[in-house]
Amino acid sequence: MAKSASSLLQTLKQYIKKPWEITGPCAHPEYRNAVPDALEYRIHCPATPRVHAIVPTSNPETVYDIKYYSRDQRRNRPPIKRTFLKKADVQKMMKEKTFDVADFPPVYLTAKFEEDENARGGGYQA
Repeated sequence: MAKSASSLLQTLKQYIKKPWEITGPCAHPEYRNAVPDALEYRIHCPATPRVHAIVPTSNPETVYDIKYYSRDQRRNRPPIKRTFLKKADVQKMMKEKTFDVADFPPVYLTAKFEEDENARGGGYQA
């Protein structure tokens, strides 16, 4: 009796569906549930590689280096040099010849002109 009741329930389960299985994306025959089965979930451990990597061998100078720190220009800067001046150094620099005005090129605007402020309209024609 129990066996026939369970087979009857199994038969009814084939024809009676949940409301969300009648319409919507779940009703499509190609729909696959997003949650994997227990046996499908994690077949291989993440720490063990399935396939060993094949590293190509080449000349070291022709291989492009992808490390960022080797191409970082901020790290390739020369060391900062600091100069400490003593009083004797400063006095020596003061005694050295400095630049003269004649060492620089002459200014190209050397002509002077005088504006007549007493003219009608300040010298402008209207």
